[in-house]
Amino acid sequence: MTPLHDSAVRGFASDNYSGIHPDVLAAIATANDGHQVAYGEDAYTERLQLAFAAHFGASVEAFPVFNGTGANVVGLQSMLPRWGAVVAASSAHINVDEGGAPERVAGIKILTVPTPDGKLTPELIDREAWGFGDEHRAQPLAVSITQSTELGTVYTPDEVRAIADHAHGLGMRVHMDGARIANAAASLGVPLRAFTRDAGVDVLSFGGTKNGAMLAEAIVVLDAAASEGLRYLRKLDMQLSSKMRFVSAQLLALVEGDLWLRNASHANAMAARLRQAVEAGIADGKIRGVAFTQPTQANALFATLPAGVADRLREKFRFYDWDASRDEVRWVCSFDTTVDDVDAFAAELARLT
Repeated sequence: MTPLHDSAVRGFASDNYSGIHPDVLAAIATANDGHQVAYGEDAYTERLQLAFAAHFGASVEAFPVFNGTGANVVGLQSMLPRWGAVVAASSAHINVDEGGAPERVAGIKILTVPTPDGKLTPELIDREAWGFGDEHRAQPLAVSITQSTELGTVYTPDEVRAIADHAHGLGMRVHMDGARIANAAASLGVPLRAFTRDAGVDVLSFGGTKNGAMLAEAIVVLDAAASEGLRYLRKLDMQLSSKMRFVSAQLLALVEGDLWLRNASHANAMAARLRQAVEAGIADGKIRGVAFTQPTQANALFATLPAGVADRLREKFRFYDWDASRDEVRWVCSFDTTVDDVDAFAAELARLT
């Protein structure tokens, strides 16, 4: 097939823009020979259970799905009754970026709390964790946190534990949207288990697509008592892959070795390099009118730009507005972002400001 795109075009819009890591592509090709039983009864999906157990401990169960929205919808649906609600940050992906799927498909009321940095706390959760037993109010029976958050910040293991202990004390379950969980682990320098199962998370959406996979996410049940009916809900919600071996093979390529961590560490390092370059430009006067609005703890940066600069900068590098009302933008680095990409972007920003 003749390429239909210019492979020299680079951007900072999203880690979804990047291609597939060569090792993941190779894993798909390896899984392609011969026949395997469909719908998850294949050798790759079976092996994936062992791979996730190595990271999260014995007795966990992984359910491969196509995308992050599917993982969140099916995972949350398995945690809540029809009258249940989930408390989440107002900036959470399940509230802002999933087309209403958790509410329309899963039938779950989302109770949102504004946060300055995308992170919930026990005190913030209490703003919506009330009305238990009131038949007029959707019952707040779960908390969903994102790691790393939509604002690029990262929960420490102690922060997750505080949330889980508080939620469990109220009879609530804890869900983690881990679309960028590898970036959080790389930032924290701790094993995946340290801020998930060991910290009290019940059900995890494990992200692969943003970290070098083609289309591969998984719902990981860390506490079987907190989830019910996933085997049936995954099919009902159109997330059951007939040729599941190809989804599982992608995840295996990431998590059996350290590819997941190498990819995320590189993306984080490129984000840190970009921030350092911009801050150096601000300090020496080469970059003017730019200010960061959040700490850079993973692979995303948030900044305000002088009026009109974003559109001119986008003529060479694609990225998104975050809050156009105050000229705030988001820049995201990927596993394949290069030093040259970062340096060229910083140089163009300096030229335009």
